[in-house]
Amino acid sequence: MKENKKQKTLEVKESPERAIQSLFTVVIRNHIHLSKIADKKANLIMVICSLLLSIILTNSYRYIVQDDGNSNSVLRIPTAIFIVFMLATIILSIITTIPSVTKNGLNKEEIVDKKINLAFFGNFYHMPIENYEWAVKETFKDNSTIYTNLTKDLYFLGIVLNKKFKLLNITYNLFIIGLIVSSISFIIVLEFL
Repeated sequence: MKENKKQKTLEVKESPERAIQSLFTVVIRNHIHLSKIADKKANLIMVICSLLLSIILTNSYRYIVQDDGNSNSVLRIPTAIFIVFMLATIILSIITTIPSVTKNGLNKEEIVDKKINLAFFGNFYHMPIENYEWAVKETFKDNSTIYTNLTKDLYFLGIVLNKKFKLLNITYNLFIIGLIVSSISFIIVLEFL
């Protein structure tokens, strides 16, 4: 058992390339998984707000303008507050799921100088296939360039994740505040007016 552990430790020391590749694989997988989680949460809040909004809109007309012509105009304000908060929450959840793609022009000079990240599709999707193949072959000439590209890709994935989770946090807070403020305004209107 001890011999097996020592052998694995020696393998890692002898092959740092494999450890580096494993690190990049795990971290990129985690970033992608977290991005999926953020998108699912944003979609969930969007569906919930849409359902609540449709329920309030279809039922509020019945209570605000009654069949006999009498109106409960005091309910308009809490209903409007609710609608504004739900729409704002839906808009923020949509913004959270919008993919951000940078558009960088690639030229041979940047590729040779290792200033460009070929791991991100936004940097090469508009290139002709011949130029892209050449750029990849240039990158393969030096392992450090490959690791630099992967490091940049991880960094920018992290920035995108940070933005998504900040927006998601704002979205959930807005949703909760909207529910509280709307509920309080409905209670005030129904109890005291």
